[in-house]
This record gives sequence, C-alpha cells and structure tokens, in this order.
Amino acid sequence: MVQAEKANRFITFDGIEGCGKTTQLRLAEAWLRARGLPVLATAEPGGAALGLKIREILLNRNSFRIGPEAELLLFSAARAQHVAETILPALQSGSWVLCDRFTDATVAYQGFGRGIDLQIIQTINAFSSQGLKPALTVLFDLPVETGLARARKRASNGHPEKAEDRFEQEDIHFHNLVRNGYLRLAKESPGRFRIVDAVGPPDEIEHEVRQILETFIFRKGESQ
Repeated sequence: MVQAEKANRFITFDGIEGCGKTTQLRLAEAWLRARGLPVLATAEPGGAALGLKIREILLNRNSFRIGPEAELLLFSAARAQHVAETILPALQSGSWVLCDRFTDATVAYQGFGRGIDLQIIQTINAFSSQGLKPALTVLFDLPVETGLARARKRASNGHPEKAEDRFEQEDIHFHNLVRNGYLRLAKESPGRFRIVDAVGPPDEIEHEVRQILETFIFRKGESQ
C-alpha cells in the first residue's frame, strides 16, 4: 500500500464527454513540469498494456454487446493493472500523478448511469484500486448537450480515435444521470472535489485549474 504522504500526490480530472478534462490535464502536466515537479500523466481505461487492450473493447464500436456487469468488470480489470503497474510505482517514486478518470467515473457511469448497485461498485472499486483514493478531484461540469456536441464535433473533425464511441451513442437521459451522479459525488465529498465550469473558453478554464493546483500543491511546502 502506498504511503499516505505519497497518496496525497494523486490528482484526478473527471467529467462527462466533451468537458475538456483531457486537454486541461495535459496543460496542467506541462505547467507543473515547468514548475520543476516530477509528474506522470495517465488515463483510464489505459495506463498499461492490458488496460489499452481493454480500452479498445470498451470504447470502440463493436458488433457484440457488452452488458453493464461485464462493462463494470472490464473497467475494474483495467484499473487493477493500471494501479499496480503504473500509478502506485509513480507515487512511491515521489511523482505527482494526474489521472484522466478513476473510480468516480465508475460510480457515475456504471452506478448512476447503468443502475448497478452502488455498494457493489464501491466494493469492486476498493479492490481494483488497492484502496487508493484521489487526494484531489477536479470535476469539469457543463450541460450534457454542450459536452456531447463538442465530443461529436471533435470526432467529425478528423479525430475519430478521440471519440468515446459507445458512450457517446447513449441517449441524453443516460448522460444526465451520469452528470447528476458526478455532482452528487462532489456534494458528498466537498473536501476532495473542486468543480470547474467547463462552458467557458479553454484559457479561462486553464487559469482556474492552475489556481486550484496552486492552492493544493504548493501550500505548506507540499511540492517538496
């Protein structure tokens, strides 16, 4: 198990499709590196060879059906490998880890979105993550219609590999359940979550994210 002081360097970026979290994570990574901090940027599902293979199954358009229970377990298998192979070693080495989605996404999508029992998900999440929890989660929030329009435009502009595919094909009701799930998680854990209005221009959002990280990382010499 990673030491508590190392786990305090684990930060997640999360939100619905088209919220801009991936772009903001990359900008944050570059900014922190420029400040001289050791940083690992990673993403789920992925972050390890096995996770990338599972990602192909989960996110691409396929001719076979993936049921909610199988979907949950596939994400969890990818996370187990990701945590063991990538995240924990980076934390143990003293790096800051920025992760694009983590266990909150499973609660939001498979719990609130798919309707799987939340207690079951919490148990599986705890097992697959080895009990690791983010010290800070930046939640990028915006209306579902806006996020989906952005995501679909991104895919249609010659970047189909960036599309979430199967999830983007879900109806508005599903995505509203997911968004509301995220907001409920943030309400239940206000000490960990920071909600960012993701509707505005990327540079304004980047500035807000930097302020959040500045307060969190550089307070009381925590960057050391």
